[in-house]
Amino acid sequence: MGIVTFVDETTSGSRSDGWGLEIAEERLTVRELIRRRVFQEVAEYNARKPGVFQGLVQPEDTERVLNGYALRTPRRIDPETQSELALKAFAGNGFLVLVGDRQVTDPGEEIELGLGTEVTFLKLVPLVGG
Repeated sequence: MGIVTFVDETTSGSRSDGWGLEIAEERLTVRELIRRRVFQEVAEYNARKPGVFQGLVQPEDTERVLNGYALRTPRRIDPETQSELALKAFAGNGFLVLVGDRQVTDPGEEIELGLGTEVTFLKLVPLVGG
């Protein structure tokens, strides 16, 4: 069992401190890695309900705010729905996934999760005016 560190970056240069998630398997598909990340962040949000969801992708019926997404109506977020949104965003180049220094593009690709693996989610920010 090892800890995988998830780091969020944007093309505008911001980078999160990262957070760890225990993964028992030594190999996992990119699809499953995205799914587990989303399930964890949704579980943490649903346990605390802080008002602003700070996750990989924007949930339905929310508004983008400075540090995440504000829910218009307080509610629990469904992890399955959020996972589907994340996988659609990945397929539509809403974000890139880098394992170490290598970009992975196929959600079915198995990646090796060695000791200290860092997975970067590079969120693509649209250019202003073009």
